[in-house]
Amino acid sequence: MVPGIGTKVVFERNELDRLITALRERQYRVVGPTVGEGAILYEEMTSSADLPAGWTDSSQPATYRLNRARNGRVFGYTLAAQSWKRHLYPPRQRLFRAERAGRGFRLSGGGGDEAPMAFIGVRACEMAAMQVHDRVFTQDGFTEPGYVRRRQAAFVVAVECAHAGATCFCASTGTGPAVGPGYDILLNEILDAGRHVFVATAGSEKGGEILAGLSCRAPAAAELSAAAAQPASAAAEQQRRMSADAAGVLSRSAESPHWDNVAGRCLTCGNCTMVCPTCFCTSVEDVTDLSGDIAERWRNWDSCFTIDYSYIHGGSVRQSGASRYRQWITHKLASWQQQFGTSGCVGCGRCITWCPVGIDITAEVRALEDREQGR
Repeated sequence: MVPGIGTKVVFERNELDRLITALRERQYRVVGPTVGEGAILYEEMTSSADLPAGWTDSSQPATYRLNRARNGRVFGYTLAAQSWKRHLYPPRQRLFRAERAGRGFRLSGGGGDEAPMAFIGVRACEMAAMQVHDRVFTQDGFTEPGYVRRRQAAFVVAVECAHAGATCFCASTGTGPAVGPGYDILLNEILDAGRHVFVATAGSEKGGEILAGLSCRAPAAAELSAAAAQPASAAAEQQRRMSADAAGVLSRSAESPHWDNVAGRCLTCGNCTMVCPTCFCTSVEDVTDLSGDIAERWRNWDSCFTIDYSYIHGGSVRQSGASRYRQWITHKLASWQQQFGTSGCVGCGRCITWCPVGIDITAEVRALEDREQGR
């Protein structure tokens, strides 16, 4: 029997392989958390052996470490270094290709016959980030076809957080730790008293069909209780919070002397924008081969922290590091609201972890708030 939407079932740890196999049999390219380069990475996988069982991570401002855990928890880490944005909105994408054909040119688009992707291990903040991009890339007249195609074809297996990282603050942005709608299957990993099971919730008909192919049983009351307690526990662990009036504070602080304080620390390296799951700035590059027979246009990730990003005929608009940091944080937390009706921050904390000098976006908003209130 196919579980209906919202139905909860339980399956054992070894059923993860059957889950991955079922997705691959449906021609999905399965992407999930793996261990590589000293970090958790979202990469293509073929079996549950690729998952980071027994690994956990620790993060602080400018610090990230991957550590061995004593348990065999599969999703014991917090977040991967990069987000799912890398797969839905690739760092480098060909927009079109023109190849000489006689006295003219033959044009072809940039999109190929890409296999649909199945994401395993999507956290609440990352689910929220996808939904932010859904708004950004589906505006009337401004639809991004590559993103829309990949997103609509994607299958999402979300995993609820059982604990929080030291740089997480999704509870204060309303984007977690409980996973919101949009998933096909939601998992809660339960590991205690010798049991290692997953409480699974069907979020779509496709998700129910996948669960129907696994060896599942009805959940016990204790398992449901344990699953329900996980996001509340993760929220209680969070040490950081974003001000509820962040948009207002930033809108009123354009001339604050605090920006010079930030500029004295910021390297304008753009790390924060590269790891952010919602930043979407790009530049366009035209290239030709030496013969002149082939020309291509490529779109590459860019950052508002690079001085050339604001270049307009005659020079860059934002010359100073202070102006570029102000642009990033004000757009992210304030003017994004006016453009897209939502904040551009989902509280994942990656910008804090991967900033080389440990600049904390929540602390910067708090400092501006303190200045405004004379504290």
